[in-house]
Amino acid sequence: MTDFAFDAPAFPADARLPQLPRLFDPQWLWQSFSQQLDDPREAPKRIRIRHFIHSIGRSAIVSYELEWHEHAYLPNDTFVAALGRENAPKVTRFPDDERLPGLAEAACPEAALRLVNDTVLTVPARRARVQLIRYRPTYRAVLRHRVGKLRLYARVVRPGEFAPFLAAYEASRLSGYGVPDLAGHWPAGGVMFLTEVPGRELRSLIRKGKAPSPERILDGIETLWHQPGDNSQMPTFNLERAYRRALRGFRHNLRDHRDMRRDLEDLHTRMAPFVRDWHPVSMAHNDFYDDQLLVTPGGDLALVDFEAIAAGDPLLDIGNFLAHLRWSARFSRRSQAKNSGRYYDKLREAALERFGWKARELDYREAVCLFRVCTNAIRHPKADWREKLGAGLSLVADCLG
Repeated sequence: MTDFAFDAPAFPADARLPQLPRLFDPQWLWQSFSQQLDDPREAPKRIRIRHFIHSIGRSAIVSYELEWHEHAYLPNDTFVAALGRENAPKVTRFPDDERLPGLAEAACPEAALRLVNDTVLTVPARRARVQLIRYRPTYRAVLRHRVGKLRLYARVVRPGEFAPFLAAYEASRLSGYGVPDLAGHWPAGGVMFLTEVPGRELRSLIRKGKAPSPERILDGIETLWHQPGDNSQMPTFNLERAYRRALRGFRHNLRDHRDMRRDLEDLHTRMAPFVRDWHPVSMAHNDFYDDQLLVTPGGDLALVDFEAIAAGDPLLDIGNFLAHLRWSARFSRRSQAKNSGRYYDKLREAALERFGWKARELDYREAVCLFRVCTNAIRHPKADWREKLGAGLSLVADCLG
């Protein structure tokens, strides 16, 4: 038996991935970590699930964080368990990732120092300090590098996606926001180094009731919408594909819950015509929300996430921002939720008045974006993921009216 903490969620079986339950079995996880990685250490204090990627019937990937006991004096470890239809579950330790070949060098302090010297500038430092900020296995990672007095963020993507990623960065510079400077890059490894922008997260300021006026948010994003959207390097945002992916996951995971499944199908009936008829009309951010912006010490707004910029829809950008605020107003602590709700009202009113949009058109876009946000309950699962998903889908229904 395991003697460490593990918040184990329970998901429905996937007939084509019969070994899926192992990825949520603490005994199997620790045994596989110890044996496959040849790591004989004593059991950890806790294993946390960080990310769950499930392609129904084809593959599943779960990333975990290991928290060691205090007496071990060890930093937390990240590892990944993955399985495919034809493959047994395999465990790897971060930063080993076949789809992100540049990650291992960008994450290793010694190799990162060489990489910075080769691609950014030569620095008189003996070592680099590397901090993992965000990691979605096989897709992307964000690392913070401190090399002497130099502060950088390394963005790591699949090498085949580097050209669109670079094009999206160049487009972000045409917005009305400040953006990090491009310090250097390594296309073959899919690594981009960006300077650190000092500032406070807009999300945190909204939740504290100290955010700048919504008009300033709209100033910056409106400038991006007016830029030409003919860059062939950036693929057009595909709303229907994103929506269908979320719908498949919900149908699979709610298949044994008749009432929730009925509510889901009702939402789909109401949203499907809009999704089917939607089409891009201008350049857009396509993943615009409060966690993508910083407020600098001088009070300016800086955009720090830009990889989805491409042809899209201005109303969808604001709908997505509103969807995240609505989610925060429902699931944050009381004072934070109250401030998120207030900012939601201010931003929605300001956008409708400024652009002359029809409220119902914005409602549909917010609902579809919120539907996608509901995947958070599965992608970052806790034992109560089903209850949280149900509450999220109720928010979608409220949005549609």
